[in-house]
Amino acid sequence: MPPAHHLRIRLACPARFLRTVLLVLCGTGTAQAAHVLVDAGHGPQRTGATGASGRAEYRYNRDLAAALARALAALGERVTRVEGLDADIPPALRPAGAPAADLLVSIHHDSVQAQYLAAGRQAEFAGYSIFVSTRNPDYAGSLNCARRIGARLRAAGETPSGYHTEPIEGENRPFVDRPLGIHRYDGLAVLRAAPMPAVLIEAGVIINPQEETRLGKPETVARLARAIARGVRDCLG
Repeated sequence: MPPAHHLRIRLACPARFLRTVLLVLCGTGTAQAAHVLVDAGHGPQRTGATGASGRAEYRYNRDLAAALARALAALGERVTRVEGLDADIPPALRPAGAPAADLLVSIHHDSVQAQYLAAGRQAEFAGYSIFVSTRNPDYAGSLNCARRIGARLRAAGETPSGYHTEPIEGENRPFVDRPLGIHRYDGLAVLRAAPMPAVLIEAGVIINPQEETRLGKPETVARLARAIARGVRDCLG
């Protein structure tokens, strides 16, 4: 694998809180290699969900995104990583990290709605979810990649959560492919703003103590990264 190149880039942007983005080119592969934009969701200020242990989602996202970049590079793909360094990046601006990429993969980890937390039901929820948006300019390509990734996650022993179809406020995201855990969520800014096919993956439910422990293990992170990378390779050829 070629050595990684680390670039710190200042972006001119009217949003005052967007100051720095980190792009990491993890290897050029061959002339035919796909170019994948790997997005570590959330940022150092708005850190996303909070795990059962108190660890922020953003830290889980960074760990898995880094592992995914390495796994893709090991398959010969070209990778650009985008994540906030000292400030958050608005979701709609994240695709600008590599607008000519063949695919955007946004990495996240899940919680549950407040009413379930209040009822002490967090241990009931586990599993991954994949989201696509019909407002993405290449919805068919997004769905194809989501299916390939979902198939690889299932083959690696992961199970879809199904939680996001709950008919409650903040959820009610219909299945596009129930067996593979793929949901339609048109309003996700990072997906609809992407000029390339795009998928968002919730790797697991970190508010569940047992699930959080599993997702924090290096071997789990590596296994998830390999599965997602292979799904991306299946999709992009």
